[in-house]
Amino acid sequence: MFDKKIKRIGIMTSGGDSPGMNAATRSIVRKAIFEGLEVRGILRGYEGLINDEIIEMNSRSVSNILSRGGTILKTARSKEFMTKDGQKKAVDVIKKNKLDAIVINGGNGSLQGAITLEKDWRVKTLGLPGTIDNDLGHTDYTIGSHTSVDTVLDAVDKIRDTVSSMERVYIIEVMGRKEPYIAVMAGLAGGAEEILVPGMELDIEQISSDIVSAKKKGKRSWIIIVSEGFSSAQLLAKRIENKTEYEVRSITLGHVQRGGAPNAPDRILASRMGAYAVDALLGGHSGKMVGIKGDKLHLVSYEKACFDRMKDKELNKELYALTKLLAS
Repeated sequence: MFDKKIKRIGIMTSGGDSPGMNAATRSIVRKAIFEGLEVRGILRGYEGLINDEIIEMNSRSVSNILSRGGTILKTARSKEFMTKDGQKKAVDVIKKNKLDAIVINGGNGSLQGAITLEKDWRVKTLGLPGTIDNDLGHTDYTIGSHTSVDTVLDAVDKIRDTVSSMERVYIIEVMGRKEPYIAVMAGLAGGAEEILVPGMELDIEQISSDIVSAKKKGKRSWIIIVSEGFSSAQLLAKRIENKTEYEVRSITLGHVQRGGAPNAPDRILASRMGAYAVDALLGGHSGKMVGIKGDKLHLVSYEKACFDRMKDKELNKELYALTKLLAS
């Protein structure tokens, strides 16, 4: 049964951009219009909400954006929204524009902002997991995580050509302050010899010994993928070079991992989640994030999504062990 109080919704993308955000926006806008709702776009996340950067959206507003990376709604991080005064300004703008609910597409920090709107200001919100790190709880995947791994993998494949040709050791730093997803998946798919992720112990002696032993057995290339939350690639390169006397190069992929057109899995995931979010709001739900488990969409509380976000450690261990076995 639809919530007849929902007549106009807002959409925002917040925090770091991720491939598939535009696909989600397109889905939300067209699904909402199909259901007879009015739609407003909120530019630049919470900062734009505070500054009343609100635009009217219709079906043509989202034409030809399915395949585009980034976000047409722009995004920003807002220090002002962390204050009560900033929050009050945002809520005043919500009231002024007669927004009955807001769909917020972003990561952990963005959804914690949604918690504040819900708990402290009684604003209805529905969240989408838009983050390349795949670091939200109770969802197998987040919007953009598939594409980010593909982007890293493409870089690893290209770097492998140089590594093999010049017989060097390369350390590639990828995003992931707390969650090992990008490093583990790209490491396995890219044939990395070693993966270093948050929570692991660094055994520089063992790594250096493995490299030296492999060289003696005829292995002429070696790639290490390291999550930014573990260590910097540049620092590791110096330490390993001192231990092995081999030439070690470091590469930090940085924000290139956020860009580019979303791949098919992310376009499909974002489209499904966007439409599902509109149905959830019309069904009377708020204060929850859309997640996916075993290809089935579901709703999970913001608290669980943000604070109960431990991924399957056993799976990570299994994939890590497989990576080591196949790289030997």
